[in-house]
Amino acid sequence: MSNVQNLLLESLLGTKHVDNAAIIRIHERTILVSSPGFNNNTGLVVVQTNLYLLVATYREDMYASVCVEAVEKLGGGSRGSMLAVHFDQPGGPENLYLKEVAKPEPGPGEVLVKVAASALNRADVLQRQGQYNPPTGASDILGLEASGHVAKVGPGCQGPWKPGHPVMALLAGGGQAEYVTVPEGHLMPVPTGLTLIQAAAIPEAWLTAFQLLHLIGQVKAGETVLVHAGSSGVGTAAVQLVRHAGAIPLVTAGSLDKIKIAEKLGAAAGFNYKETDFSEAVLEFTKGAGANLILDCVGGSYWEKNVACLAQDGRWVLYGLLGGAEVHGQLLSKLLAKRGSLLTSLLRSRDEKYKAELVAAFTQRILPHFAQDGPGALRPVVDSVYPLRQVAEAHVYMEQNRNLGKIVLEVAQ
Repeated sequence: MSNVQNLLLESLLGTKHVDNAAIIRIHERTILVSSPGFNNNTGLVVVQTNLYLLVATYREDMYASVCVEAVEKLGGGSRGSMLAVHFDQPGGPENLYLKEVAKPEPGPGEVLVKVAASALNRADVLQRQGQYNPPTGASDILGLEASGHVAKVGPGCQGPWKPGHPVMALLAGGGQAEYVTVPEGHLMPVPTGLTLIQAAAIPEAWLTAFQLLHLIGQVKAGETVLVHAGSSGVGTAAVQLVRHAGAIPLVTAGSLDKIKIAEKLGAAAGFNYKETDFSEAVLEFTKGAGANLILDCVGGSYWEKNVACLAQDGRWVLYGLLGGAEVHGQLLSKLLAKRGSLLTSLLRSRDEKYKAELVAAFTQRILPHFAQDGPGALRPVVDSVYPLRQVAEAHVYMEQNRNLGKIVLEVAQ
């Protein structure tokens, strides 16, 4: 049998029918087929889709598991469409599903990437909930990072990218789909020795951590850096980058397992925020000096403890509000007494030029260390891998805060 026939056979085994219509699933595509004469005497059903011309027999209230004929359709609309994660209205994970949408075409200076994998980020959860809209002009499809292969190079591109090159991409949206267009300056080569699953866990998390530490926080060798959510994607990247910079990473996390992961990556100590006052623990570890730099994705509920354990002239970098945005109390006077700096940053809303410069700096200074073995080598931490069709389950898992590292969605190739 041909591959097409095998594909049809497999799909027919899972086929259901409703009245005079048949539902056929092929490569996760659901095709609703209106079929007049469905119950005719011939028992023959001809289905023409964007994928194939299918001819199958029907008997005894079910499709036969034998394919009469399967002929690949010449041309067809499938060239201009793709599957993408979609939700019709903001809400819970149950609103997510795969939808056939228009396949993008690369514009001037852009590259079309056939996506192999896309990692999940908190921003995806917030966008699904209606709390974080994509920047103006960005795709409304979820997905801020992806890996895959170059499919097509747009006009005017001057970079090294050629069709077939394995790449990973920083995105403002659109990664959780079969294809995505990317400004050529936002692409990076996949480091030698890493899989495309691992590569998908790098762009958003590692570029965020690199930006927070070096561009915003100005980390220096010998400093103490407190990283909140130390077992998250950004957290596991930050711990390694702090060590790489010659500084001392401390982390907070919600379980002993998460602390152990961070310590294995290089954290000097970890504190369970559910059981310990992390500000007291940081001051004890530093013998009263405090943390020179704090990377904070929590916000409101942590402000008082952050200031309490901030060193004199320390920098507190805020990049998320998981603990709320409201502040009650004498924040300004306490921060002023420490001569502390409160810095804020977001990456998704940055302009294309800034991101291209960030990607270039990261590619030059950090990316080569992913291809090394032994001490000093950097590695993305992948917690779990879900097929794209199980995107809702992946969101549930993230919302339960169970992941140790990145959650990756694998796109069928």
